[in-house]
Amino acid sequence: MFTDIGSGERSLSLRDGRTLAYAEAGNLSSKTVVLYLHGLFSIGGDASQMSPVILSKNVHFVTPTLPGWGNTSPPPPSTLYHDCITSDMTTLLSHLYPDSNGSDIKMYIAGCSFGTVPAQILYGAPYDKFPFGRCISGVLLCGALSPYRYHKDYAKSMTWEYYVVSGPVLRYIPFNLVSRLIKFVLARKRATIEAVETPLREIYNKMDQAERDVFARWCERRGRVLEHAVRSMAENIVKSTSKSWEGLMLTPPLLHSDWGFRPDALDEEHSRPHVLLTASKDDHITPMAYAHYLAANYKNARIKNLDGGHLSIIFHMDDVWAEFLADEQ
Repeated sequence: MFTDIGSGERSLSLRDGRTLAYAEAGNLSSKTVVLYLHGLFSIGGDASQMSPVILSKNVHFVTPTLPGWGNTSPPPPSTLYHDCITSDMTTLLSHLYPDSNGSDIKMYIAGCSFGTVPAQILYGAPYDKFPFGRCISGVLLCGALSPYRYHKDYAKSMTWEYYVVSGPVLRYIPFNLVSRLIKFVLARKRATIEAVETPLREIYNKMDQAERDVFARWCERRGRVLEHAVRSMAENIVKSTSKSWEGLMLTPPLLHSDWGFRPDALDEEHSRPHVLLTASKDDHITPMAYAHYLAANYKNARIKNLDGGHLSIIFHMDDVWAEFLADEQ
């Protein structure tokens, strides 16, 4: 059962009593699916703003809201995050394709920043956990996070700020206290759209001229101006924590947890889909070293290098989508 919950977002009731919010756009009857997984402080309910490249490919574009963010319920207390993701996405895809046995679907999975974590979980999941994994043709990881459990040198590329909030020290601090402190600080700064707009403008002000030029061209292609783009991002940030902060609270422990597989131990069938990684040279949140680790451990992966910082991927996405979906006419 599903219902509309505004702004093109739908709500799917799950068997465990939870709710999964999602949005979809493009050709809803297409058997070629792009499953896009968002980053931190975002939601999946903005499918209407998808790239014109996606529109031109005549695919079914699906953007679920991840557990604990926006209108999607957090995982049950007794359920591991990777089991929650595989179960939720299996239910969603089965709902969208009730008459399919899975073999007639062609699926691309994409994620940006934190969204690369659930994207990798689905890519590497055993097929009995995620049957639709057999349908995956490609995986796009933009500004990817690596699994800290296996990437032993992950902390060497961290700035001191990110070392404190998600580095090795977390393993020795009980009760998820770091996440609770982050929530306390951010909840006061992100209570309103207007409050969120200020730091977003500061990010723009710190861009160099080359990044500003790329951003300006991106806005022009979409008929947007700076204020409109900032407002839209701020609205999504506020919506993402309007129900709870559970999504954020789950994140630091998840980065250090078991994702259900080892990147260097995937079998040939799991390694069949091509993996495209993007890495921005001035990205201090998801450093280039993470992409290089993943490219060295996923058997069918390559890296596309970009200029700019962490947010620069937004303004290069049309080119990235075109390269990633080059086989789709």
